[in-house]
Amino acid sequence: MKNKAVILGCNYYIGLSVIRCLGINGVHTVAVDYSSNHNYGAESKYCSEQLIAPHYKTDKKEFIQFLINYASKQSVPPVLIPCHDSYVEVIDEYLDELNKFYLISQKEKGLWTKVMNKEILHRMANEHGINVPETIRVDEEDFYEKVEKIIQFPCVVKPTDSPAFVAKFRRKIFKVHNRTELQKAIDKANKAGLEVIVQRIIPGFDDHMYTYDAYLNQSSQVTHWVTCQKHRQFPINFGASVYTSQKYVPELHEIGSKFLERINYKGFAEIEFKKDADTGKFYSIEINARITTLNHMLYEAGVNFPFVMYSELVGQPIEDKAITYNTNKVFCYAFEDLLAINDYIRTGQLSIFQVIPTIFKRKTYAIWDWKDPKPTISFFKMMLSKVYNKYSKSY
Repeated sequence: MKNKAVILGCNYYIGLSVIRCLGINGVHTVAVDYSSNHNYGAESKYCSEQLIAPHYKTDKKEFIQFLINYASKQSVPPVLIPCHDSYVEVIDEYLDELNKFYLISQKEKGLWTKVMNKEILHRMANEHGINVPETIRVDEEDFYEKVEKIIQFPCVVKPTDSPAFVAKFRRKIFKVHNRTELQKAIDKANKAGLEVIVQRIIPGFDDHMYTYDAYLNQSSQVTHWVTCQKHRQFPINFGASVYTSQKYVPELHEIGSKFLERINYKGFAEIEFKKDADTGKFYSIEINARITTLNHMLYEAGVNFPFVMYSELVGQPIEDKAITYNTNKVFCYAFEDLLAINDYIRTGQLSIFQVIPTIFKRKTYAIWDWKDPKPTISFFKMMLSKVYNKYSKSY
């Protein structure tokens, strides 16, 4: 295949999984990062080329020009695949310029940013009849009275710009239990210059979290999709998936496909839902506008989303496919899953007897692959280095 795939962000296992999913199909993969440190994804045997670019935040214009210069030297346009929210935001900002040199799934500038913004997504979902948690803006009149009456404590203080919030606080949300904690959380966000909203917590344990992973072609029609059920997250209750199984839930396709098609979305998207333990209704929580942590498990379940995207963009679309049965495939990020298990047991949310059966299930791991071991070796070297530096500074 002549078109190269330029993959942004390979210092995390999402980029690694994209490299593997494309490389195994003979695609020339180009790993792009702002530093050669810790980008273990580029250690994959499926990585054809590695580039060090200017930083996408501190040197944004230079970064964009770097991408344009690279594409200009190619005989055919490369496919551009951002693997982190921050890369998605930058690409979306310069989408019109980059679309002249790259094949990119999204064509409408600003749509990626809209669906990633929690407040805008909430409004869009309401307009299309999608259930979303009750939400109150912090600048609304009678704010505290509305929180206590409509949302009630405990509730979550949630960023509108999730990547910036996570970069600052290393967490997705603030959970608050009273007015005092609510005010402190808002003050923290204000001090950091970040906008937040307040949202009701949908009742239900972490296994009430589900995902709808889908690819929409250039006509904004869903062609490929898979549904999954989360079981454990880290940080627990409001974190990223560390143990998730593929599970067929047709209702999620009914909800998710209609919404994505109506907003003229193109490319890959993952909608996270939570099922209300009291009513059984599914509530949309957020949309990931890039390939996600579950990617390699989705591939093993039967849908290679990066290759589906690549193939359509280069003019060789793959036949439509949906996983409409349970495959028993399980994703596990072992390193953080161990931390999560400890916290679930410590807080009494799970018992050791509930955890043990899940340990012996056959899993798709985030990093480990016996056919491609070098990224795992590089990852462990990185972790050992961090541990050594941490403890050497304390002495």
